[in-house]
Amino acid sequence: MKKLFKGFAVAAALSVSAGAALNAHANTEALDKILQEVKQNRISEGKINKQREQEFLSSRANQQSLLNKAKSELAAEKARGERLGKEFKQNEITLAEKEVELANATGTLGEMFGVVRRSASEAIGSIEASLVSAEKPGRAEVLRSLAAAKELPTTRELEELWIAFQTEMTESAKVSTFEAQVAELSGETNVKQVTRVGNFNLVTKDGYVLYDAANKAITPLGKQPDGYVLDTVNSLLSTSSGTYTKFYVDPTRGSILRLNTQRATVEERWHQGDTVGYIITALLAVGALLALVRFLDLMMVGAKIKAQIKNINTPNTNNPLGRILKVYHDNKNQDVENLELKLDEAILRETPRIEAGINIIKILAAIAPLLGLLGTVVGMILTFESITLFGTGDPKIMAGNISLALVTTALGLIAALPLILLHAIVSGRSKAVLHILDEQSAGIVAAHAEKERA
Repeated sequence: MKKLFKGFAVAAALSVSAGAALNAHANTEALDKILQEVKQNRISEGKINKQREQEFLSSRANQQSLLNKAKSELAAEKARGERLGKEFKQNEITLAEKEVELANATGTLGEMFGVVRRSASEAIGSIEASLVSAEKPGRAEVLRSLAAAKELPTTRELEELWIAFQTEMTESAKVSTFEAQVAELSGETNVKQVTRVGNFNLVTKDGYVLYDAANKAITPLGKQPDGYVLDTVNSLLSTSSGTYTKFYVDPTRGSILRLNTQRATVEERWHQGDTVGYIITALLAVGALLALVRFLDLMMVGAKIKAQIKNINTPNTNNPLGRILKVYHDNKNQDVENLELKLDEAILRETPRIEAGINIIKILAAIAPLLGLLGTVVGMILTFESITLFGTGDPKIMAGNISLALVTTALGLIAALPLILLHAIVSGRSKAVLHILDEQSAGIVAAHAEKERA
């Protein structure tokens, strides 16, 4: 600070010596003011430093106090930890003694506790999956609490376990009807009357239904069994109490019914034959229709021939025998040989009409199994093509083509057998008609020959 003052003094002296006499007084006042400010600043800094020193000393005392307090608390916690450790060891000893006392006090009750828990655990699954639970839900909750219990069961709990087993046995021997929510295939849920047949099946007026134990819901069966099985359901629902009726029971509680839904119906198997199967079916329909028409026609012809036999002397041209008799009446004056030729000619004219369509039935009966063989070959070709493209890892890929091969073969045989039978029937009937014509023609010739000899 002294050097600073000296600098200001030298500067002031130089200013005076420069001839600025008029400003000397003003400069002197400015220097005094500066000097005064410097002194005041020195005093303020001293006060601030002293205040800081006091604060530091005060904080140091507080920190020492906190340190002493922390040490005392640490000592107290150590003592408390040692005390709690001793208490823990003593409690372990006491707990072991109490466990021994409990084991001695329970005796054989401990074995009963294990039996109860095990029996309850084993019964939970069977009771939840039981069809009785569809009518009486919530029976497994008591068993679940017994299975999870840590203490000895009470008398009431043992009675509940007994009642659960007794209820299951009793209800398994009953046919009961109750109302419940039943899901539909469309996704809707409706209240319906459900009939429970023991612990085997649930049925409604629409057929068999299933019990979904996981969701605790009654669900529909994807596809009902055959009609003769459903008839027993209707019979059961209409049977009054105390009477007996026939009913198809699924002892697997629906597993067989589920498998039945995966079986293909006759219509589905027919569609598996694809185009070849449709052609075989068309051939069978055409052959059967033709055989029916020809059989009816031959029956009518046979009836007219029988009527004509009763009236030989009056030929009627609405039947083959009448037309042959007309030829005879028109050629009575001919000799035996010419008359025989005329009658043979008349029979030959009637033969095509009588045998019309019979050979077509025979041809259709021969074509049907050949088409079945064609379908078999096509199915095997498609099967090997699938193996080439996708391998043999998934049999389902080849199942459709193998079904085509087998179904077409079966359809071919199914079509051929009745067509052969129909052909035999119609052919036999036509031969019977021709036999009558031949017989009557031979009789006419014989009678005419006897007249000539006479």
